[in-house]
Amino acid sequence: MSREFEQLLKQARACRICEANLPLGPRPVLQMAPAARIMIIGQAPGLKVHQTGIPWNDPSGDTLRRWLELSREQFYDPEILAIMPMGFCYPGKGKSGDLPPRPECAPAWHQPLLNLLPNIELTLLIGQYAQRYYLSNQYGNRYKTLTETVRNWREFAPTVLPLPHPSPRNRYWLTKNPWFEAEELPALRERVHQVLKV
Repeated sequence: MSREFEQLLKQARACRICEANLPLGPRPVLQMAPAARIMIIGQAPGLKVHQTGIPWNDPSGDTLRRWLELSREQFYDPEILAIMPMGFCYPGKGKSGDLPPRPECAPAWHQPLLNLLPNIELTLLIGQYAQRYYLSNQYGNRYKTLTETVRNWREFAPTVLPLPHPSPRNRYWLTKNPWFEAEELPALRERVHQVLKV
């Protein structure tokens, strides 16, 4: 691991740029190493993740690991999988779930970190915030909703795959959109296995 990478990751984990807006204070949660081949960009840590400091350490993470067909050991190996949310810290509770990710993180940290991750072959954009930030910049505002974006996943494959959030709150969405489990999930698993050669 290069000194430059170690230093940048240390700085990101010590970030305090939006401290005044965080109800529980800053605790950036991210995982990566230069050898990582898959990048997961989600929303922001939930309360349990904030408390444990372990990314996706909640029921959403259990579902995501099932979608990817990865064990906890594989998922938490930074040499395999990088995890960088849109907001690095828990943003607090809103009226219907957690607040949106803080807007300061991605512009400040994403590109500098990505520049030091040369081996990423697959990026998973989980949820509307990651999709809007990355796909709008690269492809323009082609699709207005998360459902439209995810339904048209083939346009972004094989290097990028947009996914719905694996939260238990999304059970209704998954029931209403059976094509996701029938079509995109098998393609996702195949691509993950291909990239990781497992």
